[in-house]
Amino acid sequence: MCAAACCPIPNCRDSDMELLTPASLAEAADLLRAAAADQAPLEILGASSKRSLGRPVAAARQLSTAAMSGIVSYHPEELILVARAGTRMEEIEAALEARNQHLAFEPPALGALYMKDAADIRAGTLGGVLAANLSGPRRFKAGAARDHFLGFTAVNGRGEIFKGGGPVVKNVTGYDLPKLMAGSFGTLALLDEVTVKTLPRPEKIRTVLLYGLDALAANAAMTRALGGSHDVTGAAFLPQALAEKSSADYVGGKGSVTALRIEGSAPVVQHHCAALRAEFGGDTEELHNTNSRKLWREIRDVATFVERDAILWKLSVPPNAGAKVASGLTIDLSGCSAFLDWGGGLVWLALPVEGGAQAEKVRAALRHCGGHATLMRAPEAERARTPVFEIEGSLELMQRVKTAFDPEGVLNPGRMVEGI
Repeated sequence: MCAAACCPIPNCRDSDMELLTPASLAEAADLLRAAAADQAPLEILGASSKRSLGRPVAAARQLSTAAMSGIVSYHPEELILVARAGTRMEEIEAALEARNQHLAFEPPALGALYMKDAADIRAGTLGGVLAANLSGPRRFKAGAARDHFLGFTAVNGRGEIFKGGGPVVKNVTGYDLPKLMAGSFGTLALLDEVTVKTLPRPEKIRTVLLYGLDALAANAAMTRALGGSHDVTGAAFLPQALAEKSSADYVGGKGSVTALRIEGSAPVVQHHCAALRAEFGGDTEELHNTNSRKLWREIRDVATFVERDAILWKLSVPPNAGAKVASGLTIDLSGCSAFLDWGGGLVWLALPVEGGAQAEKVRAALRHCGGHATLMRAPEAERARTPVFEIEGSLELMQRVKTAFDPEGVLNPGRMVEGI
């Protein structure tokens, strides 16, 4: 087994399994045609950084996109980047930073949640980010990963090469296939070239910190700030125990923290921060660029839960329900902790491993508000017996889509739903 076999949450490629590493889309198509003919399922990997996100895959061989990497073209003036799916996120981010641009949906680096080797924390790939539809704290402002995913070239489970979308949003006609691929976790097609929208990086970033609020008061403050005229691009709440873990200056040491991020030109940012502090009053602080970036990276990457041997849930709820859901669960479930992002619309919940995922209790807590829960991290046995995703829509429709793209079930079978 791999070096991480001792970890209760496996995350690395299984070295006991045959690994296929096509370097071209044509090679990948040949391999998938052979797999379909043999009815031999494959586990699809990028950098393996999110291998433990989702159900265990029922396959005897693995196919990696690691050799299908590299930036194909980048046109900063047109806000378009084309890269192969196996391209590491650190390469993408370096290219964008050099031209003062970024991916506005703020893709999280979740490698540290699953991989114990610090060198692999940023190991994720662009294809993996899109396939998992991962978005960070700017989600409510900029949209999800799928909203920035413009086009792709891929190969389906029959080994057929096909394309979807285009280089600009207006080129998308008929079926919006990029949105279908986003969040499909490699169960429908193997992505090769992907096209994403880029945007200018903000000139300045500052964060107003409100100290000492309880969860309900923090949720109300975030709702008020987001409904105002201050153009807030990040709103999160950290209870005291989690705020103390932050490496950003001024975050720990003064109780809970409600963080409100402002981005833009220097004069505009300064004005909005001053107005927010005056509006809310009380005990406040203001973080400038370095500490703001540090804090929002920690929130984006769920850094406060990285070192805990905990089961993690990601709860998507109406923003005004976040604090009520989090408070109810921390009272009902012994030893759990939670924080809020997306202005209250996202609850990260950590549970002790020994108590199990407690899926029925977690999902029951969301029924009153219409939210849904995703099991983001758990030991393999727990993921095998627990519905990791709540499927929106019918399983029959999901099965029909799967059959259309992958009739022999060779692409990541069981990753999202058992038997599909």
